[in-house]
Amino acid sequence: MFSHVMIGTNDLDKAKAFYDSLLGTLEVRPARVDGHRIFYITKTGVFSVTKPINGEAATCANGGTIGFACNSPEQVDAWHIAGVAAGGIPCEDPPGVRQGPGVKLYLAYLRDLDGNKICAMHRMAS
Repeated sequence: MFSHVMIGTNDLDKAKAFYDSLLGTLEVRPARVDGHRIFYITKTGVFSVTKPINGEAATCANGGTIGFACNSPEQVDAWHIAGVAAGGIPCEDPPGVRQGPGVKLYLAYLRDLDGNKICAMHRMAS
């Protein structure tokens, strides 16, 4: 359904360093820089960070979350550790298992350098 996700930043260089570190734990290559944007291109989609085209300050979405798929709980933990080391701020509960009817997930949440809420998720056997 989705071709890409794009979020805003007020400092492209800092955002690139943050997401290169964070997404490197998911085996995603460092971003390709294209002027005022950076792109992480994978077989399953594109994640991009941009300075707002209208010249105004970037702001985060209230209630929005961007989730990144992980292969294991260990990869979720590595993502979280790399994100905190790169300046991300933990939010929600600590990384761990969350369960609901028929679903068992291993999740970790961070706020990126611009306040965007991001999540690493591994679907576990119920």
